[in-house]
Amino acid sequence: MCEQQQLSCSNLTEKESSSTPDILVSGADESFFQSLSKFIEHEKEYLQCPEEGPDELRYFIYRSVFNKVIGRATTYKRLLLTIKSGYDDVIRELQRREDGVRESQRSLVASTSFPKSLITCQRRATHLRDRLCVLQRETADLKQEIRRQQSLKEQSTWIPGVTVAESEDPEALDRHLKHLKAHRDTLIDKKSHCISAEVKAELDTKLQTAELHRDQLSAENCCLKELFKRLRFVSDRLSDWEEETSRVPLEELLGSTVENMKHSTVTEDDVSSISVELFEGEEPVGVDESKVLKDYLDRFMELFDAAKYEEAALHAARSPRGVLRNLNTMEMFRGISDDQGGIHPLLLFFQALLMTLPAGDKLSAALSVELVHCALQHSDTQLINHSVTHNKLTCSEDLGDILTEHAQKNTRVADLCLALATVSYEACRLDRKTALSMCKRGLIHNAAEFMNNCKSLTAEDCMWVLSRSPSLSLLQLLTEAQQGQAAILSAGVVLSSLLSDPQQQELALQLLDSSVSRGRAVLEKLILEDIKTSVDEWTNVSRVCSELNRADLSGVILSVLLDQSGTRLLSPDLEGVKLIEHIYL
Repeated sequence: MCEQQQLSCSNLTEKESSSTPDILVSGADESFFQSLSKFIEHEKEYLQCPEEGPDELRYFIYRSVFNKVIGRATTYKRLLLTIKSGYDDVIRELQRREDGVRESQRSLVASTSFPKSLITCQRRATHLRDRLCVLQRETADLKQEIRRQQSLKEQSTWIPGVTVAESEDPEALDRHLKHLKAHRDTLIDKKSHCISAEVKAELDTKLQTAELHRDQLSAENCCLKELFKRLRFVSDRLSDWEEETSRVPLEELLGSTVENMKHSTVTEDDVSSISVELFEGEEPVGVDESKVLKDYLDRFMELFDAAKYEEAALHAARSPRGVLRNLNTMEMFRGISDDQGGIHPLLLFFQALLMTLPAGDKLSAALSVELVHCALQHSDTQLINHSVTHNKLTCSEDLGDILTEHAQKNTRVADLCLALATVSYEACRLDRKTALSMCKRGLIHNAAEFMNNCKSLTAEDCMWVLSRSPSLSLLQLLTEAQQGQAAILSAGVVLSSLLSDPQQQELALQLLDSSVSRGRAVLEKLILEDIKTSVDEWTNVSRVCSELNRADLSGVILSVLLDQSGTRLLSPDLEGVKLIEHIYL
């Protein structure tokens, strides 16, 4: 049995040695394994190893060859060392067993444990055989993994931008395809805004020519201004000479005037005054306005196509007659992908609009809304705060709604956004939204005072605010008389409305509990001074409280109603007679 195991190990090693080169594709590796095969044959002949059966010298040869293979390996060196260690353990175990068998044979007659030792040896040999099978399977798996890695290495360059793992995932390939299509559409769109290099060179030449012509005209203009100043000086001097009583000779006057002009120069103030005098009340002639606009637009497109977005934004904001201060220009800046870092081009455009806005003017309502959208998207609330506080935006309901919605999603800037929304609503006279913004900021008393002083707010408007910002403090301020003034809302009407809504019933019960906790007189005053609610309506409130398992509140309300005399005026107001219409018998 031991000899068969050793022979199997030898054959396995020879098989591995002969099959290993098939895995490799390098010519150097093939030469290396061919030299190993020749070395094995040469050593076996030299040492005269037997062709079959276990032999110590043959084991030594194969061990040396395996060491050379391991020394050449790089990636799988650790695995090969593990395999070699396993083979060495097997060979040592077989040799030890063989020595043990020989020793057992010598003491066969004297020993009584031979059958037991033989059984143990057989069990261990079986264990070693199983271990060899495991090593063979691991070797086969290693070969398969090497082939798979080589195949994946060849596939790694099939699709640029996609890893090998993603190339096997259909969903990843679909995402990559969508990305490529979007990139293609972006390139096509960008190409549509581009011009050829020849056209650009021609335009640059024309621009240089125009600039040179402008410089020439500027120099000529300076000369004309100097001449104009001198002529005006002579004209003024002659006018003064005509008014003088004792005139000097004209020749002497002209001589002194020319001498004074030689020492004078044209200053900036003189240039400004000359320009005003020359062109005041006159329309410019010889100027093609359409050509000026075309040149301005061409310059803007040149800056935009060159990705000089900050200069393009400032150029558009300063456009004559505001031809570029519109939504179409804004959409151009919006379409730019923000992949350059820094401030987004659209935000640069809005900053340029605000910087160049004349004093007292405002952005249009549409541009104001888009500016707020863009600033909130890029977390630039300070830009909105500056624009609103300096009255540079046209307030609208949409603008206030955008700020309110952003405040609900971002608690960090909620107070600032709600404050700006309040300013916008107040400017548009949206009173109930103004009050609601105050409530959401926690300014309950300010909101109640605002609703009390605002004559345009109806009871329905106040209920609208209360339903969207339910609060016991607000409900008390709206239903109780404040500083001698009547309550804003009727307590009975509000309670009936709240109790009819399952989501608002708890707030109504809180109001009744707070009144009872302060004493029966408080609830009695709340009921008796409510001139807009009849006894039937209060009875209905009591009934709903009973249905909600609040018999205590129901009993207190009925007690207040039953305690009233049938002929007693329950309110100082004449309308209080409503409570006398129904008498409990």
